[in-house]
Amino acid sequence: MPGPLTLLPRGALTLAKEVGRHILRRPVVGLCVVARRSNGDLLLIRRADTGTWALPGGTVEWGETLVSTAHRELDEEAGARVVSLGAVLGVFSRPDRDPRFHAVTTVVAAVVDDVARGPKNPLEIREARFFADDARPSALAMGCEDFLAAERAPRPIFE
Repeated sequence: MPGPLTLLPRGALTLAKEVGRHILRRPVVGLCVVARRSNGDLLLIRRADTGTWALPGGTVEWGETLVSTAHRELDEEAGARVVSLGAVLGVFSRPDRDPRFHAVTTVVAAVVDDVARGPKNPLEIREARFFADDARPSALAMGCEDFLAAERAPRPIFE
């Protein structure tokens, strides 16, 4: 017999989790991916809430590993499939980085395939595109500039 929480609509459970995070006042665990195609082009997503570009990523869901979060977020936000996961580029914890909540975000590198499938939820993500480094948008949302800089750092950044 399924547990009582499985009887709730998925959206209700998601909303309850978000409210719980704010009530408990604990940082959330997040993952952000510096995802590139094999030719080096960078994958960015355009957020629906602000219209700004960002690296794909999100919060770790209950029962997930960081690896499964990377696969899920890239699929949901960009329709991209992970070819290979790379190194941890950094761990970022500055409380003011994300205006929505305090997040501790692990940033990893990945090689991904094309985004032919696109974002699964257009209310969250408007589009996903690859950019050459010299043609990408100049400003990225929510600290993603720091995350991208971690890719060029000589060792992982611990903030």
